[in-house]
Amino acid sequence: MSGPIRVVVADDERMVRTALRVILDAESGIEVVGEATTGAEAVSVVRERLPDVVLMDVRMPGIDGIRATEQILATLAAPPRVVVVTTFENDSHVYDALRAGAAGFLLKRAAADELIQAVRLVARSDSLLFPAQIRDLAARHAPAGATARAWTARLTGREAQVLRLMATGRTNAEIAERMGVGPATVKTHVAAVLAKTGTRDRTQAVIAAYESGFVRPR
Repeated sequence: MSGPIRVVVADDERMVRTALRVILDAESGIEVVGEATTGAEAVSVVRERLPDVVLMDVRMPGIDGIRATEQILATLAAPPRVVVVTTFENDSHVYDALRAGAAGFLLKRAAADELIQAVRLVARSDSLLFPAQIRDLAARHAPAGATARAWTARLTGREAQVLRLMATGRTNAEIAERMGVGPATVKTHVAAVLAKTGTRDRTQAVIAAYESGFVRPR
């Protein structure tokens, strides 16, 4: 990625928006390019400013963060990565937002370095954001007695291995080292996994893996 990571902050609380902006604007290589106070405004600002990352409050007046995420991802040819910002990590709304296409979530009480790490990580998009928490959410919401989806039979052995390693939160480099192949090969396998599962990114692929029973909670 060339140039700074462009971020839009969407939250109906002014103090939250201000705090996020101050932290991010003070960091080299990150620039807040817009703010929104409602879900509808978030959609409009994102379409205008075309950021790389959106920090989206899950609960906002009118169109909430879930619907706003769906609209952003459905209407832009090259949509940004959306990170849900929430007060409660176990909120069912967080899981709904992840299923709607959000790349991850961040607690409002997160430390400044966690916020910066989250923005940089999702902009790079080769790993899960806070994989343990996402796995916990996916496992908790996976339907009991999940049945295999058709796509599971279409995965090659290597692709199946990559998906299982993705679900543990490993980066492409870590998967490559574990499998004894090059990073470019892993990138090819990841692209094939996303295509066969019909998912947008790693987060949705991991959720699909749990919901289909391909990966089972331990």
